[in-house]
Parts: sequence; C-alpha cells; structure tokens
Amino acid sequence: MSGQVQGVDGGKVFAAVDIGASSGRVILGRVAAGGTATEAAVQLEVVHRFPNGVVEIDGGLRWNFDALFAEVLDGLRAAATVAAAQDEKVASIGIDTWAVDYGLVDAGGKLTAQPFSYRDDRSRAAVEPVHRKLDPARLYGTTGLQFLQFNTIYQLATEPDLEGLQALLIPDLIAFLLTGQRRTEATNASTTGLFDAVAGEWATEFLTALGLRKDLFPPLIQPGESFGTLLPEIASQVGLPQDTTVVAVGSHDTASAVAAVPAQEEDFAYISSGTWSLVGLELKHPVLTEASREANFTNERGVDGTIRYLRNMGGLWLLSECQRTWAAEGFQPELPALLEAAAALPPGGPQINPDDPYFIAPDNMPDRIRAAVRRTGEVLPNDPAAITRCIMDSLATGYARTIRDAERLADRSVDVVHVVGGGSQNRLLCQLTADVTGKKVIAGPVEATALGNVLVQARAAGAVSGGLTELRSLVVRSHQLQTFTPELSRL
Repeated sequence: MSGQVQGVDGGKVFAAVDIGASSGRVILGRVAAGGTATEAAVQLEVVHRFPNGVVEIDGGLRWNFDALFAEVLDGLRAAATVAAAQDEKVASIGIDTWAVDYGLVDAGGKLTAQPFSYRDDRSRAAVEPVHRKLDPARLYGTTGLQFLQFNTIYQLATEPDLEGLQALLIPDLIAFLLTGQRRTEATNASTTGLFDAVAGEWATEFLTALGLRKDLFPPLIQPGESFGTLLPEIASQVGLPQDTTVVAVGSHDTASAVAAVPAQEEDFAYISSGTWSLVGLELKHPVLTEASREANFTNERGVDGTIRYLRNMGGLWLLSECQRTWAAEGFQPELPALLEAAAALPPGGPQINPDDPYFIAPDNMPDRIRAAVRRTGEVLPNDPAAITRCIMDSLATGYARTIRDAERLADRSVDVVHVVGGGSQNRLLCQLTADVTGKKVIAGPVEATALGNVLVQARAAGAVSGGLTELRSLVVRSHQLQTFTPELSRL
C-alpha cells in the first residue's frame, strides 16, 4: 500500500477507550496535518482516567462492569467536551481491553451478571472435562492457542445454563451497549480457544463438541470495520452526535499495542510489558506444530491479518502486587527509588518462574515470592529492593528464553527487541533484557496500545493510509525511543 499519509481534515479526532486489568483511560488521538509520510505525526491526550480491578461478587472474582461502563460514558463525555472546546469533531470511537473474559446477555440485551475475571479459579476444574471431549493436540492444531486454564473455552464450560444467552467479549460488550450491534472482533476472538487460526473463522465443530450453540458468539468483525453509530440515548448522554461511529480496532489490547510497535525491521521481537508480558514475533502464518504446542506458544490474530506468535508470561503484576502489600504495611517507596536500589544489588541473585499460576490471584505477593524462592533451595531476604531485583531478573530471563524459543520454532532470527507499554519506562528491566538476550532493546512508546487503537481508527476514516509499515513510521516520528545495548559485564 502507499506510504502517503494525509493530515486530518475538518478537525477530526479519534477517541480511544483503552482499559487494562488495573486501570482505564479515554484518550483523544490527533494526526497532525502533513502532506507526506515524513511530515505527519500522531499525538495523544488523556481526557479521563479511572481505576479498574477485580472485586468479589456472589462468591467469585468478577469485574464491576456496570461501574466500568459508567466510566466509559464519563470518558466519552469528557472527550466530547475537550473536542468541542478546540472546535474539533470526534470522528469515531475504538475500544480495546484485555482478552478472554466475557459477559452474557439475554435476547433483550440485558447483562445477566457481572462478568467473571480470568483471575477467578472457577475454570481450573473445567480443563480436564474439556480435554476429554477435545484432545489438546487437536485443539492446538486448529486454534494455535496457548494453554491457559482461564482461556474462554474453559470458562464457558463452567456455565450452568447458556440457553437463550449470547457471549460478548468485554470490548464487544462495551461496543454493543454503545451501538446496539452485536459483533465479535477477530483479534480478541482468536484468544477464546474457539477460533480457527488458519481459516480466520469460528471453529464451530469445537462449539458443537462442547454442547455450545454455533451462534453463542456474534458474527466476526475485522479491525477497521464499523460496529455502527451511537444509540440515540448514548449520544445524548455523552454529548456526541448520533452519527459518531464505533470502529473495530485491535480490541485485544496486545493486538493494538503490536500494531504500534515502532519497528523498521522486517523481523523483530516484541514485549508488550504491563500487568502481563506478551513476548513474541509477528508472523504472516501461524505455527501449529507439536513442538510449538509443547512450548506453549500462542497464535493470535493481529491487525491486517498478521499473527501474533507469542507466549503469555507473568509481568509487572508481580511488582504492583508487592507495592500494594508494602503500602498496606506502611511502606510506600517511590518506584524510581525502588528500582535504583534493586539495580545497585549484585547480579546472580535468586529467581522465580513468573509464569507460575501460584502468582495469578491477588494476595501477599512478597511472601509468595519468597516462598517460591525457598522451594528452589535459596533464600530471598525480606527486603523490597531484593524482592524487586528478583522480579526484574526473573522477567528478563523469561523474556530471553521465550524469544529464543520463538526464533527456533518459527525459524526466524531477530536482532532487535521492542519493548512497549508501561514496562518500557522501567530502565532496569529493559537493560537486563538487553543483557540476557544479547540483543538491542528499543523501549517505547508507553502508550502503544492507545496509539494502535487511534491509528486503526484514523486509517478507517481515511486520515492516514498505508499498511502496518506506514502506521509504524508515524509512531517512530511521533515519539522519543530509548535504546539499550547489552552490557555483558553486568551478567
């Protein structure tokens, strides 16, 4: 496709609803006017922030979706206000969130209960019954999906009665409440365990094998396609015109983040570093080999039909949970000081497996990390700096191992690792990743997910043109990136 990038006309801006497991934002994206690809740039303005997190409701860990949707409306109202003050028009809205979780709605469109969180343990007991009906090798050979006990396929197997109900993944549920249209965006559909990685369609034979209706999920929609326009009552509530379009983006937040990886290389590794770490390569075709299954790699859809070949690893959830525990105990160190103290410690300290399910649920994380170290025969002091260094070393080692495995399994070789998301600001983690991988690490942008969301909307509106290469060139020009090179003396 052409490398020509047009500037936004008519003062159009794009609203990105970007919700993670611990917080959410509504962001306005603008593409600065420029006649050529070397002149345009994309800018973001956060207009609303809000907390998110699991809560215990009806004996399970769930999302307070009603409160979450109210925050989305507040954010869109703020977006309308800010845009109007600058004589701009919100051209469209795009929504991205985490994957796998869903809400159940009845024929009238009513949400039957607050959606379960993947951190709830309910799906563990469903794994074996599902595998009795569908052999894991057969599942992987079709879906290419990494085994995680909370994948949608296992969550659905715990539902007592789905008669007359439809499952909407979280971003699609938000889009439905905004537009009245039921669709399932493809990048998120690919995380369910019920999606054919080659055909790009629902694996309806798996739904049938599990006794699920073929229309349990709505029809698929691709990034760049339109859900529809705002319902009249929603438009009135938020102060936006009724013809405001809700555009499907890479609604799995990692799909949006990878779309905005500032890669100039054809082959590169990426780490989307946040609550979780998504570590892998971008491919044109899935890798569905038995070796890939045994290595627990996943093949998920990306923007423009790409494949996100990755492993879902533990992430900075470990550190944020430690900070939460320390704060409750009266110790609230600033993160930069904590990381500086951790960096001053000598290398070669104890490590944990950050992917261990032992760390998924919220609890006293420092105690759990120290207990995990004890099981290896080592001792970790009850010291925040030492625990933080253990987390950083463990994540970097896991990243290096995952990238090596991805290169081997996909028959690719990469020299550059791009780190995007919140972890790109963590200098210690980025430097350790360069050291352990032996590869150059390029860190940034922090807001890759929102950038990917906005750029897909802008392209759908005709404000920019081109493929992922052109979209990524916009990111490179718009953001300062930081490079880390391996320092083998630190190992």
